[in-house]
Amino acid sequence: MIGDGWTDSKEQRARDARPDPGGPRRIAVVTGTRAEFGLLTPVMHAIQDRPDCELLVIAAGSHLVQPALTFREVKKVFDVADSIPMQTVGKVGRLHDVEALGKGIGRFGRSFDRIRPDWVVVLGDRIEAFAAASAASVGGFALAHIHGGDRAEGVADEAMRHAITKLAHLHLAATETSADRIRRMGEKPESVVVIGSPAVDGLDAIAPMDDAAYAALGSPRAVVLFHPIGRTDELEEHAAHAVLEAAAAAAGPDRTLALHPNLDPGRKGIMRALMDAPTGVRVESHLERARFVALLKRVAAEGGAMVGNSSAGLIEAAAIGCPSVDVGDRQNGRERCDALTAHASESVPDIRAAFGRITAARPESWQHPFGDGHAGVRAARALADRDPHAAGLLRKHCAY
Repeated sequence: MIGDGWTDSKEQRARDARPDPGGPRRIAVVTGTRAEFGLLTPVMHAIQDRPDCELLVIAAGSHLVQPALTFREVKKVFDVADSIPMQTVGKVGRLHDVEALGKGIGRFGRSFDRIRPDWVVVLGDRIEAFAAASAASVGGFALAHIHGGDRAEGVADEAMRHAITKLAHLHLAATETSADRIRRMGEKPESVVVIGSPAVDGLDAIAPMDDAAYAALGSPRAVVLFHPIGRTDELEEHAAHAVLEAAAAAAGPDRTLALHPNLDPGRKGIMRALMDAPTGVRVESHLERARFVALLKRVAAEGGAMVGNSSAGLIEAAAIGCPSVDVGDRQNGRERCDALTAHASESVPDIRAAFGRITAARPESWQHPFGDGHAGVRAARALADRDPHAAGLLRKHCAY
């Protein structure tokens, strides 16, 4: 009863505090990493295109960490309403993530109090999304979660994805399988909307990389993107060496391009492996999303493949017809296109064999489960249609 009264007063305060109750719906979209920014971009554009919505972009976490500082990429495309620093340069590890998470929750709370969004939108399972979701839930702000209900059993983030689901009030699922998983977690069926994956939006509009740009990157047949899964630096370094050696052997070292990993624990080990990559392997810190997609399209046309453990190898690559080798356990449980994806253990022979097998297959047609490329529009429509200030919305009820 005390809890009920407290929740009601939070809802009333949220309604009373809106800058303009009759104005456009204020939607704060939180982006914390380079990869998830690419997925959120079509959602943000779709929100921006609606006269009944106002977009508030919050850049956080990994975007603000040197040397990549991908915050600049966000600012190129959108006005940034606020920035939330979390991680500290050089501090990588599970306990450092705990510090970053605590810092982020407090900073997001102050940000939401200042900008007063009607909806807070997060995507996925990383600590930036979890920090924003925690601040929104405790602070009394309506929360929408994109890509909830997915499975990625090989990383600790799996637990955070499902925790965000239990904090959220609107679930924008990428697939029907994920939506069903959310409903079975006790979320109200009417709060679950299948929109597809925004990772698929806009891919058709990106042309394959032209000859000059492709040659400037070494004309790769193998694109390596291998992220840590929370192991020690030594174990991550050993696994990354195997991936690089296998990719270079399969595609040729002078036709292998490797990209830097994300900031998860174990990054230092993978960076050491990249610094000691086989002679001829080209290493780039980061490619903006449009260049990355254009490269994958060209790699597919050249009979190559993506190699590593990024979700891009299962979602974007499948959507554009680029074969991929999914290495290790990081993406275990995630839906995939079997015609274009081969799984391999973290051993050189397995990876080489998978590369040969999937690049030789070259199907004329294939299907993937991630939608038709209109997820952003569906997400914006759902956010515009659902009243974030409806009585009782912030009171979560288990549906079973």
